[in-house]
Amino acid sequence: MDVVELLPRLHLLRFPVGQAYLWRDGDELSLIDAGVLGSGRAIAGAVTALGRAPGDVRRIVLTHFHEDHAGGAAEFAALSGAEVFAHELDAPFVLGERPGPAPRFEDWEVPIHAEASRHLPRGEPERPRQVTPLSDGAVLGFGGGARVLHVPGHTDGSIALFVPDEGVLFTGDTVAASPVDGSVMPGVFNLDRPQLLRSLDRLAALDAELACFGHGEPVLGGASAALRRAADGGPAAG
Repeated sequence: MDVVELLPRLHLLRFPVGQAYLWRDGDELSLIDAGVLGSGRAIAGAVTALGRAPGDVRRIVLTHFHEDHAGGAAEFAALSGAEVFAHELDAPFVLGERPGPAPRFEDWEVPIHAEASRHLPRGEPERPRQVTPLSDGAVLGFGGGARVLHVPGHTDGSIALFVPDEGVLFTGDTVAASPVDGSVMPGVFNLDRPQLLRSLDRLAALDAELACFGHGEPVLGGASAALRRAADGGPAAG
């Protein structure tokens, strides 16, 4: 796992598939997404390497239920004691109470998904003992008040997090950056692509300077303009 400093208080944790983010407020840390099955100890090691203890992470906020974002949540929650959060519509799938719906693939997405799946660990992920449900408009206790935005489309319960005091937006898989040229694009492997595009419009209307995606390199300046270009269907290089 690679650990990349984006801001003095923000680090990217990059896994073979997907990525998570670690946010610092003084002595308190927050984790946005938790990687694939088996990532918990790697996250704990990254926290320790940054000079902090796993117990300093007070919350794990999952942008959606997919295994490359929620697979490590239970393991790291057990190591850290952190509270796990997810949108109320995705929380039952995170808990394993029932299986989550599969994406409706575009034809061109099928081989890409098959290749990505080859890099996912095998096995059933451990489930968190408890998940605190979130809804649109909730404010979480980090970054001076991180706003929860319900952005359905990738999954029914996908969320983004916006930290207005810092201009930082965590998009989950509603938005991605191309691994080929870094261009900003709508997320793939969606449950409802037209709905995802409407959610992208909502994110593009925010005053974000930095955008952190579930996949691909973050945009470290002028994020709102890049998101607007992606929403309009034009080139949106990061």
